[in-house]
Amino acid sequence: MQDVTSIIIVLGTAVVLPITLFYLNLKSKMESERNKKEIILSALEKNASIDIEELVRKMNAPRKLLKEKLLQKFQWGLSASLLGVIFIFIAMCNGYFGGDSIHILVLSGAMFLAIGVAFMISYGVGKKMLAKEIESEEMYLRLMNKQ
Repeated sequence: MQDVTSIIIVLGTAVVLPITLFYLNLKSKMESERNKKEIILSALEKNASIDIEELVRKMNAPRKLLKEKLLQKFQWGLSASLLGVIFIFIAMCNGYFGGDSIHILVLSGAMFLAIGVAFMISYGVGKKMLAKEIESEEMYLRLMNKQ
């Protein structure tokens, strides 16, 4: 009976949960698009001379800038690295005081530390490679804000 319960938990976590999250995400995006379409149609019914392109541009959520995406990678890198260092520190303290099962903590800490370092390397490389694009994006935003 315990084997069946563990299989159900694994299947629920590995199969049902991702499918449910994907479905809910897709459903919310479709609902958002439907609402935008209704708003545009009602605006056209009320005022036929409205500029549709301007309305759509104002309605669309602003996409993240390259700089924001890079800073988010750096933030995730710092968080994961800090979590890894904390896990390793806890494992060292646990091992010093004679605790067992420090292997899981060391392994988890090393994994988080590696992920954090990978995110920070990705940030550094992206910052160097996309410097011109980030600058041109900022210039475009300044130009759009002046108008």
